[in-house]
Amino acid sequence: MNLLYTNDAKGTYPDSWYAATCEPLAPCPALNGDQWSDVCVIGAGFTGLSTALHLAKTGHSVIVLDAQRIGFGASGRNGGQLGSGQRLNQRDLQKMVGNEYAKLLWELAEESKATAVSLIKEHGIDCALKPGIAHFGFNEKDMRDIHEEAEFLVQNYGYSQYHPLGKEEGETICPSPVYHGGAIDRGAFHLHPLRLALGLAKAAEAAGVKIYENSEVIAVDQGSDTRVMTSTGRVTCENVVLACNGYLGKLNATVAGRVMPINNFIVATEPLGDAGARVLREDIAVADTKFVVNYFRKSEDGRLLFGGGENYSYTFPKDIAATVRKPMVEIFPHLKSIRIDYAWGGTLAITMRRLPYFKKLSPTIYSASGYSGHGVGMAILSGKLMSKAINGDNKGFDAFARLPNLPFPGGPMMRFPLLVLAMTWYSLRDRLGL
Repeated sequence: MNLLYTNDAKGTYPDSWYAATCEPLAPCPALNGDQWSDVCVIGAGFTGLSTALHLAKTGHSVIVLDAQRIGFGASGRNGGQLGSGQRLNQRDLQKMVGNEYAKLLWELAEESKATAVSLIKEHGIDCALKPGIAHFGFNEKDMRDIHEEAEFLVQNYGYSQYHPLGKEEGETICPSPVYHGGAIDRGAFHLHPLRLALGLAKAAEAAGVKIYENSEVIAVDQGSDTRVMTSTGRVTCENVVLACNGYLGKLNATVAGRVMPINNFIVATEPLGDAGARVLREDIAVADTKFVVNYFRKSEDGRLLFGGGENYSYTFPKDIAATVRKPMVEIFPHLKSIRIDYAWGGTLAITMRRLPYFKKLSPTIYSASGYSGHGVGMAILSGKLMSKAINGDNKGFDAFARLPNLPFPGGPMMRFPLLVLAMTWYSLRDRLGL
């Protein structure tokens, strides 16, 4: 099954609120014939565009190939949260890898936010960047755990921007009847992801990067030279960067065994008007503690952008709006009859331990993916780190490459059925409040 076309028409963006509220770029041509470059990047999402832009700034010639459009995948469809830390909380990460390594990963995560914000400002990208992400729990235990994480970050990393919220304090920000306090991270951000992707593409092109759309890579041939093949052309290059995330397909079995594509879904309601004050009273984003996480924020035009819902298939559900409406109404019962104007799905990628998977697959091929829902900052940082590695500075890339990322049991063939079993179990725990 080719996820590039399973749920989407070739060469078109999904019918999302993001696509409806940005100025599209003129289509790039498809690759045709033979080309040469220092580096060929496969994938025009955050990872690929960041890699290309950083490489171009250091004088490399770069070609980017994408099977669909710029920002077509998760980069242009996600919840728009530029969060702190890694996907795992720092206490769990420290237990896994030790104090010193966990601190390095925290510092790299801080660099990921700073890199994204710096690129947005440097290139004047209008992506509605705003500060603030709150994390809410459903009971006293959840709240206590969030508060302990906030205290841990202050004591161990000097990070004082994650402020605990009691139940009543939380309700002043997000008056949902089901939440029981949490914390708000004033050092995190939210933004319009598709506008960010298109802005990075414009900056990359201005720096000399050549981008080819509708150019699906069918093979990477490593002979005396490295060649990247499409059905209509070929790029000969010195280095290749796999920046495909959930759309890797069969390009590399090593990565496919450790990086699993999954789907997630978002809706945009009609403008809420005065009812918006019963959803969020600050212009922030929210994520909660469910394993199948709910995440949401208000749009610039006053809608609720709400992500959530479960789907254990490579294909999207027939009625995405109904799928997402269910968890949305659990959080906000008063929105039961609200009109949903946009509903879309997207394919992201996870790893077994929810940590990104970096790998130098050969002397000339680099890969970074598997951001596990934490990809806005991590993908942009990964592009910067791969650029540095190609230029001879491996420190940041190697810090991620030595993470203990295990292959999925059963490899690429059995990983999906086993994931279905695991996700079914965890979603049951969510429903039972365990």
